[in-house]
Amino acid sequence: MSLAAIAAVWWWLGIPVNLVRAPIDPNDKVQCISYAPFRNHQTSLSQSTQVSKEQIAEDLAQLAKISDCIRTYATDLGLDQIPELAAKAGLKVIQGIFLDRDRKKNATQVETAIRLAREYPETIIALVVGNEVLLRKEMSASDLAALIRSIKAQVSVPVTYADVWEFWLSNRELSDVVDFVTIHILPYWENIPIPAERAAAHADEIRRQIAAVFPGKEILIGEFGWPSEGRMRESALPSRTNQARVVAEVLDLARREHFRVNLFEAYDEGWKREIEGTIGGTWGLFDSEQRTLKYPAGLPISNFPRWKLQMLGGMALAILVFGAAWLTSSRKPEQPGLASWLTVGASATTAGILFGVAAQKMVYESYGTGGWLLWGSLLAAATASPVLGANALMSGRTSPSFLELLGPKGHHTESVLMTLHGLALMVTVVIGTATAIGLVFDPRFIDFPFASLTMAVVPFAAITLLNPPAKGNRPLAESIFAGIFAVAAIYVGFNEGPENWQSLWTCAAFLLFAVTLWRARA
Repeated sequence: MSLAAIAAVWWWLGIPVNLVRAPIDPNDKVQCISYAPFRNHQTSLSQSTQVSKEQIAEDLAQLAKISDCIRTYATDLGLDQIPELAAKAGLKVIQGIFLDRDRKKNATQVETAIRLAREYPETIIALVVGNEVLLRKEMSASDLAALIRSIKAQVSVPVTYADVWEFWLSNRELSDVVDFVTIHILPYWENIPIPAERAAAHADEIRRQIAAVFPGKEILIGEFGWPSEGRMRESALPSRTNQARVVAEVLDLARREHFRVNLFEAYDEGWKREIEGTIGGTWGLFDSEQRTLKYPAGLPISNFPRWKLQMLGGMALAILVFGAAWLTSSRKPEQPGLASWLTVGASATTAGILFGVAAQKMVYESYGTGGWLLWGSLLAAATASPVLGANALMSGRTSPSFLELLGPKGHHTESVLMTLHGLALMVTVVIGTATAIGLVFDPRFIDFPFASLTMAVVPFAAITLLNPPAKGNRPLAESIFAGIFAVAAIYVGFNEGPENWQSLWTCAAFLLFAVTLWRARA
């Protein structure tokens, strides 16, 4: 029954989506797409980064197959080589000028962009002076307008400024100095997040609204996209199928309504995960490292493209849990009752279903050595918990307390299995607490560890239910952690909203863990 349930759930999770129109079709090129060349450990945060001509040329040859235009964001770190290489690849360039509070650096960016616009007038079709500078509050609208006027006097190509659409409404005077208005519409990041099924329609609605405010000005949607991995924001769910759907629908709408849209973005940018979490690095239509197209035309799209392997991994874990239970029961003079086997079955099935989800989340959500250590440790504890829990359920013992693991002589357990079980508990508590506190105080880029957390917590809760601890004092440490999880669950649940199922699931795991820890005795 357990293996059948695991197989059925994974078959359902792996069902692919067949879109009417492919998000990227080489026979029907996209109008334009944002391009940054950074790969692997390259980052725009370091001035030591220098992207080679060969690397850029390889990317542009690939992008020329799906589009006739790219949008760039800066002129340093080797990006000044892009117009020359784009010309050879047959691509037009919307050249970006990166601006921030560093006026000296800004001057260099501007000088380089003006030079490139003069050298490649047939390739550079527009200059974008600043990207979301007003959003980041790094320059005033008046200073920005003065800079745009200065640049326009020195080049022959159209000049614009790009920002989130609301900032154009609050700085309407900028329309007088630009040749066209460039707005960013990212439905996932709206103040009230827009679900994937309404993202394209939302973009068209905003475009019409901006066009009505700035009559006579051409409107370019300078950024529009959807992330393929990461945390939910209310009803906005990042996923592979949602990303493909959103891109396909907005491109179809742009063809029918005859408006200009630049997709964000060509390649996943792994370096952004350092500052923006999983979400920041998964907006690309191509993989960051392998440079492979996520959605080849003609192939169905699944959120779990390796679902068969994930299903087999889950089945193997479930068999291991049942094996641990059988081995323990075979050594007992009295056979465990039906309740024990049913509880083991529930724990094994839960772990078997969620193991593949947790493993995939760990791969996408781990960044750097610290990230891999953090989420790898939680997955290891979550994998060990049902196995060690099966042993505890069948042997009739309760979950170990912190005192048994860390306490003084006389309280410290000498059992290897108890020690390993306690370590799994401690890892889950520590990482779970850090995540809970993060979701309360700074949740914007923190992922919800619902899969690993549930795998780890369910066996501990089952043990507490079936083998309740003997009467004794309630340990202080467990009580404190129980309070943290309970408070965090309530706050995060209300803060994230009822439409965010990742949040609700995580909060339910927090509450279950809180009850389990509260019932501990020493």
